[in-house]
Amino acid sequence: MLTLASKLKRDDGVRGPRASNPASDSTRRVSVRDKLLVKEVADLEANLPCTCKVNFPDPNKLHYFQLTVTPDEGYYQGGKFQFETEVPDAYNMVPPKVKCLTRIWHPNITETGEICLSLLREHSIDGTGWAPTRTLKDIVWGLNSLFTDLLNFDDPLNIEAAEHHLRDKEDFRSKVEDYIKRYAR
Repeated sequence: MLTLASKLKRDDGVRGPRASNPASDSTRRVSVRDKLLVKEVADLEANLPCTCKVNFPDPNKLHYFQLTVTPDEGYYQGGKFQFETEVPDAYNMVPPKVKCLTRIWHPNITETGEICLSLLREHSIDGTGWAPTRTLKDIVWGLNSLFTDLLNFDDPLNIEAAEHHLRDKEDFRSKVEDYIKRYAR
């Protein structure tokens, strides 16, 4: 799976530890992001929640992947929710960009896919936002938790969904189930 990791090792072996050819060195330079991602993807795949699945459409581009979350409890049980994650060049100083591709009725995810998860924020008032010590594993576990213990009706992004839940929990559940049947199978 870690094709990029194999390539990095192979390139290091060909060049040697200290050999440098200025012309080829600039064309072979590997970004800090890509070096970090090799390690983080291996850790992520070894510690993936049982309700999550990661897919790398191009195994040489570890900075772009898709995540499927299939909650096994709560309002969203039975749904399959797709997320797209793109890790910017400035990673790990800035967080990955994540979007929900599945239409969903959720207080912390808009119907257009924007996500309210503090660790995806570059700057956070409460200090729980992105930090260079965070990893992809934190992102995946956080997204997974949006369907269980991090489901937050008190600080919503989708205010209409949160108000709907406060007004009528059974009707909220019914609308969530309808969205799952229509968009998340």
